[in-house]
Amino acid sequence: MKSVLDTLEERITAAMVAAAGREDCAAIVRLTTDAKFGDYQANGVMGLAKKLKTNPRKLAEEVVKNLDLGDICEPPEVAGPGFINLRLKTGFLADRLLEINKAAADLAIEKTPEPKTVVVDFSSPNIAKQMHVGHLRSTIIGDSICRTLEALGHKVIRQNHIGDWGTQFGRVILALWHICMAENLHKTERPYYEFGFIEDLPDNQNITAFFDQIRDRHQKDWLADSKYAQGDGELYFHPFLDEFATRSETRWSALLEAYRYVSLFDESFKGMKRTIQTRQKNEVNQFIYKDIPYESLSRYITAMLQRGEQDDEQETKAWKQVRRLTLGECNKIYERLGIQLTDEHVRGESFYNDRLSDVVKTLKDKNLAVDSEGAVCVFPEGFRNKEGQPLPFIIRKSDGAYLYATTDLAALRYRVDELKANAIVYVTDSRQKLHFEMLFAVAKMAGWARDDLELSHVMFGSVLGEDGAPLKTRSGENVKLKELLDEAVERAKAVVEEKNPELADDKKAEIANAVGIGAVKYADYSNNRTSDYIFSFDKMLAMDGNTAPYMQYAYARISSIMKKGKDRGIETKKEAAEVETVNMADPAELDLAKHLIRYGEAIQSAAADYRPNYLTTYLYELAQKFSVFYTNCPVLDAGPDKRPTRLLLCDLTARTIRHGLHELLGIEVVEQM
Repeated sequence: MKSVLDTLEERITAAMVAAAGREDCAAIVRLTTDAKFGDYQANGVMGLAKKLKTNPRKLAEEVVKNLDLGDICEPPEVAGPGFINLRLKTGFLADRLLEINKAAADLAIEKTPEPKTVVVDFSSPNIAKQMHVGHLRSTIIGDSICRTLEALGHKVIRQNHIGDWGTQFGRVILALWHICMAENLHKTERPYYEFGFIEDLPDNQNITAFFDQIRDRHQKDWLADSKYAQGDGELYFHPFLDEFATRSETRWSALLEAYRYVSLFDESFKGMKRTIQTRQKNEVNQFIYKDIPYESLSRYITAMLQRGEQDDEQETKAWKQVRRLTLGECNKIYERLGIQLTDEHVRGESFYNDRLSDVVKTLKDKNLAVDSEGAVCVFPEGFRNKEGQPLPFIIRKSDGAYLYATTDLAALRYRVDELKANAIVYVTDSRQKLHFEMLFAVAKMAGWARDDLELSHVMFGSVLGEDGAPLKTRSGENVKLKELLDEAVERAKAVVEEKNPELADDKKAEIANAVGIGAVKYADYSNNRTSDYIFSFDKMLAMDGNTAPYMQYAYARISSIMKKGKDRGIETKKEAAEVETVNMADPAELDLAKHLIRYGEAIQSAAADYRPNYLTTYLYELAQKFSVFYTNCPVLDAGPDKRPTRLLLCDLTARTIRHGLHELLGIEVVEQM
């Protein structure tokens, strides 16, 4: 069903073409801000009059003469310097409500006449780390964008571009090995068992001897972890990895501390000229034992992992286990948040590893990439640093390592060539603005982004604490998403207990989960995505205002009305479903009806600008208009000429709220609070 706005745009534009005798016309129809001017207003005539150098009011009157809206509106009125005000007919409203009612689940939402294949890149957590509050916005905004585009008929391909490759993985694997050795050889949970916590490291005067102890212990442990050859990991590390993922709850804190420990001595050993023995293959494929700088050990392990040779089995096995564990934990968060992401949507950095060299080669062959101080760079036109010098987009470092830029280019090529994307949407924070501007520019230079390919960077701001700084724990750490959701649910339990103390405990828990998780998501959605916002449990769990609890309560309230009617012997659902004649006269009925038929317009706007707050604003206004309607218009006690229509308005309001919250925002509704 075509939206009212689209229909008005189409017909008024046609009337403008007829009146002006030229094709470059646009009606520019908007909702009015004041009901005394009608329901819609066309503002395009004034711009057209300026082009024609004619009187805009006279032109508007000429447009109205060519305008046929008799089936939709009362006679149009020209106002001011050339506005065209439009008021919907009650009969048209009634017919629209009946169409929506018959459409059942999809509420007659207009599908796009030109469906696209849209790749949406969102969430993108890092392997070996727990999801934290910094992942919240990309995850839920991206999910809502996918749902909204699908509701309009587009084919959406979700892509979770996880960080599962790169230099940090040498440190992750080494951290795992230290945990293993601490548990198996030294009977402690801490990899730095004899030295205490990182903050207790000795003063600088003892630092050399201290790090020599670390290096010596590391070498002895590596030699001890063998069954068949030195350092093959068969004795301790392989068995440790086999059972590693089964103890995930106790692993994260240990892995984080061990990673910090490895990072610390990686940095601390720079310039100390300490070496450690490693097992390598020579040119005739025989094992040799060779010393390498200790500060390079993490990078050496990363190189072994990225080579993927059979003899690097323990490194590859460690990577796979950590990846599997992390994705399992991410999937638990996705399930709690109602996010439609699974393992099949994962395309991590590792997926593109064998495509990176061709990215560099192709750009060099096209004379777009050049060597610059040992690195390989592209210099897209129009990008300069503060000194006014051309800004490089580095695709290979001087040591031969690839970067995020290289992976992102490989991913873009894959999405265009193999996924056949017409549009690619990247949902990341605003700090990556320059990166994506340069990425898009390079892709266009290389011919990988066709002229008809839509590339969008959907930016968002930060989640702030009450102090206005980025939300952190008291110790300065990122707030773990699991802990944040746990607290939201706990706080929601208090709200449920206050509203309905007589409910069974399992029912309270179910409602608290829906309200708590919904509150976190809705609070984020309801803010302009490009702005920072202050995270406040008190505000997001409030029962009034533009919050999830208010919206969930509005839905529960309508459910209660329907149930009360049924208890009185009224077939409320049946009456609403079988309405054939809509009878509306009260201003509150008409106002609610007008808002209901605009739902498709709200979805189109949210999809066009990738802004979920357009949906939350629409839904909140719907709940407010329903409240006014219910206050002024008795439903169950209405006479037989009015009750079916009012039950229909109740039912359509509930269905719209449910569709908006559950289908488009991934927020659960509840039958009672």
